[in-house]
Amino acid sequence: MNPSPDPFREKRQSDGVLKCPFHGEPITMILRHEDVRKAAKDWKTFSSDAPFRVPIPSEEGVRTMRQLPIETNPPEHGDYREIVEPFFRRPKTPEMIAKVEALIDELLSDALQRDSVDVVGHFALHLQSRALTYLLDVPESEADTWIGWGTHVFKVGEGTAKGAALEAYLHAQFDKAAAAPGNDFFSALTQAEFRGRPLTREEMMGFGNLTFAGGRDTIIYSVSAILAHLGRNPSALEFLREDPARIVHASEEFFRAFMPLTQIGRVCPEDTDVLGTTVKAGERIGLCWSSANNDETVFENPAEVRLDRKPNPHLSFGFGTHLCLGAPHARLLIRTLLKKLTERVAKITVLEETPHVEREAVFQREVGHDSLAVRFSPL
Repeated sequence: MNPSPDPFREKRQSDGVLKCPFHGEPITMILRHEDVRKAAKDWKTFSSDAPFRVPIPSEEGVRTMRQLPIETNPPEHGDYREIVEPFFRRPKTPEMIAKVEALIDELLSDALQRDSVDVVGHFALHLQSRALTYLLDVPESEADTWIGWGTHVFKVGEGTAKGAALEAYLHAQFDKAAAAPGNDFFSALTQAEFRGRPLTREEMMGFGNLTFAGGRDTIIYSVSAILAHLGRNPSALEFLREDPARIVHASEEFFRAFMPLTQIGRVCPEDTDVLGTTVKAGERIGLCWSSANNDETVFENPAEVRLDRKPNPHLSFGFGTHLCLGAPHARLLIRTLLKKLTERVAKITVLEETPHVEREAVFQREVGHDSLAVRFSPL
């Protein structure tokens, strides 16, 4: 998979914004790199204090609580974030690095024995789910339940039941942790305080919901896009094999080129002029990360995947106060995957693929895969 054509190029160059309806709500998408960065930093004009409305489309139909800390503004955001940051720093520890390396070795050992590997439903889903147990310091057997949810936990069930499996699971884990606390993520939240008081169950659920829903399909889409690209471009894998030190820059370029999250929402508390477009109080704007990552005034030949691109000020993990908590985790997974591929895989052959296409009223964009079958040839 190579990057799909940039659907925002013309409007980015001409207007800097694109108005697009999402479930009947018109949202003004900010498209230029510098404009997106400025808006991401300006939380007073473009507020995250908007339960269910930071994701686009909004998520009232798939969860019942505010996601924390993402759906809050400073200073509350910083105080909430501090509660869970110790877990999201774990990917920098030798213990977790070793576990992820062993996991990817195991997955590759299995894949190298197969004529065809289901990247989305098997390889990437298992990688994401099992690595998450290391992040949260829970038994690895918990991943079996998460794998059973499939690639999109908010698509489990129908109608108002979507997302119910996750909420029921989280309640059960918090009940268990409250009765017999340990060192895991759920126990930490049952013991945590926010400004001198215990967290409410709703707040615990808000942290848990974001943790399980926020980085699930994004990791899976990233893994599938990268493996498809390496399959279509065998010289890219050889380039990394020649000098593994290139993996750090290559990972950042893959995050830029295959950005899995098109945009994220902010609400304007007051009528606001956004590059000549009036956004009324209570309406939303979209910080279009994917357009910013293709801004030709910042990235030379942005449609080209340059594994040695530097500098690379991509916005795939956001910008400003709300910089993605899961960025160290994502970086560890992708860098380790590339490292192990260079050590063990001679060639990746794409056998069959169905890209996932995000279709909206005024644009469409390929994001990862709905299905991808490959064959790994041993080195």
